[in-house]
This record gives sequence, C-alpha cells and structure tokens, in this order.
Amino acid sequence: MPDQRESGLPRSPIAKTVLFFQRHWQRGAPGTPTPEWVVRFSYGMWLTAFAFKVIGASWDMSWHFKWLRDDLAPPHLINTVGTVIVCVLVVIHTYTGLACDRRSLRLMQAGLVMFLIAAPLDVINHRVSGLDLTAWSATHGLLYLGTGVMLAGVIAGWLRVSPPGRTRAVVLTALWAFFLENTFFPNGQQEYGILELRSWERGEPYAEPTLLQFAAEDIGRSVDREAVIHFALPIEDWVYPLWGIGVMALILAAARHTVGRAWTATTVACAYVAYRAISWPLLLAGDFPTSTVPFYLVFVGLAVDLAFRAARARFAVGALLVTGVGYGALWLQSQLRPWLLGDALTESAPPSAYWTAPIVLVGVATIWFAAARRGRSELLAR
Repeated sequence: MPDQRESGLPRSPIAKTVLFFQRHWQRGAPGTPTPEWVVRFSYGMWLTAFAFKVIGASWDMSWHFKWLRDDLAPPHLINTVGTVIVCVLVVIHTYTGLACDRRSLRLMQAGLVMFLIAAPLDVINHRVSGLDLTAWSATHGLLYLGTGVMLAGVIAGWLRVSPPGRTRAVVLTALWAFFLENTFFPNGQQEYGILELRSWERGEPYAEPTLLQFAAEDIGRSVDREAVIHFALPIEDWVYPLWGIGVMALILAAARHTVGRAWTATTVACAYVAYRAISWPLLLAGDFPTSTVPFYLVFVGLAVDLAFRAARARFAVGALLVTGVGYGALWLQSQLRPWLLGDALTESAPPSAYWTAPIVLVGVATIWFAAARRGRSELLAR
C-alpha cells in the first residue's frame, strides 16, 4: 500500500533508516501490508548488500592467488559490510513482517543461517590447513549455497511485494545477475588458475614465494610445475564447461521465465560479463592477479533467449542452442590466444573438456522439461 507522506521522504539512506524505525518498527507477521517506499528502500538495500559482497568476493579470489590468507584482508572487510547489511535486513523482515511473505522470509533466514555457520567453519578450516587450495571446498560450497538460498528468498519476496512495471523488472534482473555471479563464482578457480600457471611458466609468478612454497609442501614437493598446478588448477577440466554452460543456462532460463521480458537472459549474462571485464583492468592496475573473462557466457544467454521464442519443445530447442552455441563460443574464445598472440605464455580461456557437451545437452533438456512440466501442473492446480 502506498504511503501518503511518500512525497516528503528524505533522500539520505541514513535519514530513511531513522524514519523507518520511527514509523514502522513494530512486531508483525510476514505479509504485513507495506508502504511502497519501504519496499523500494529495503530491496535497494538488498542490492547494496549484494554489491558489497560481490566486490569483496571478486577481490578475494584474486587476493588468494597472490598471498596467503589474511583474515583482516580488505576484500574480507568489504564482504563483511555486505554481510552486516544482510543480517540487519533479515532481522527487520523477521520482526516487522514487512516487504516479504512467509516463504520468502524462510528462505532469507535459512540462507543467512547457512552462511553464518559456514563462515566460522571456513576460518577453522584455514586455521587447520593453512590454505584452502580450491574454491570448490565444502566450506566454500556452504557459503555459496547460503548466499544462493538467501538470494532465492529476496527474489521471491520482490516478486511477492513489488507492483508490476519497469522497476519490478529492473530490480528482478539485477537480483538474477547476483544469483548468476554467486553460482558461477567457483569457476573462477580455473579462470584465475590458468593465468597463475602461465605467469609461473613465464618466470614472473603472480603468487608470492611463501604461497608457492606452502602449495608445494602440501603435496611434499619442491616448487615446480606440478606443485603450481596443484595450487592453481586442482579441478578436472570437465567441471568448467559443465558448470559454466550447463548450470548457467538453467539459471538464465529461470531468470528469463521469472522476469518475463525478451532478452532477459542476455541482459543478465552481459551484466555479469561486463562486471568481470571492468574488474580486469582494475585488478591489473592494482598489481593483482587477473583471470580470463567468460565472454562465452553472453552467447549462452543469447541461446536461452532465442529458445524462448520457440513455440513448442522449448526445452529441446534450448538444450540444442545452449550446447551448440555455448561450446562453440567457448572454443572460439579459447582460440583467441593462439590466433592473436601466437606462442605467448598466456591464455584466453581455461582448459575445458569438450566431451561434456552431450551431458550438458541431455541434462539441460531434462531439467528444463521437468521444470516446465511442473510449472504447467501448478498452473492447472490453481
């Protein structure tokens, strides 16, 4: 419900926060009618929180390809700002019941609990092992899962309380871009790792000597190529395309379906790739390790959007387009280095196992079909 005094709202976020507590800090159940300005302000703060978390996490990935872990490193502090905002928002939603329904609130709460459990476990893991050599570890996975569940709750809440229109679509698209970033994040292991390996082969390693020494001692070797591979590229080559094309296609399809506007999947993919492309020169300027940028993801988004234009058998068309266009774009990106730079010790894409294409084809088709069938069943049940 609109707030009759909305025209006189202050512009400052701090002033708005004070005003919110003065007017609306009272106990309520999920689904309590919420003034429009409170809805916009709360979800604007969610976007702000996730922006802090994305910036901190991105810098943190690069940081750990250069130095040993530091709990008070700037990337961790930036990420913590986002986490604190998230905690405050979940407390507000829980106590007041504003700007959410029961389902979205439970997802927000569950995601936050997962994240808050994973964070100290990750610290303990690093205290015991000294360094977690992969972004795919169990404690990291719980961090991604918690953030993903949280984002699912925010998406569900925004769908529930926002009025139809351009603002609804824009915010929803931004939330799906954050969801994509969080899910794609562990693939950064290979994107940073391949350039870390090439830097060592050039004789100009990004990683400091103590980090390389620790990685070598972890497998009982001196610092050699095998030790660097163990640190930088410990993940099998089949993981990268399976996750980067197959799983991302399903997320982009969900975004397109939820937002309901043409070219949503392409927009979400472009937003993420643009962020990575902008981050690249900033990291380079700061003398931090850089990564390959997943430009092929734009074509995965384009394939999803084209599939939604198919009147029938969308899941089959989508799977064929995603697999053909996605793997083709990834292969073309991987050829940019030899085509443009010859034998230079660098890469334009991580090593990938292209034999995974049939798995992606079948997996995407099956899951997309199951999701579409379930959606039709729920619609008929109403």
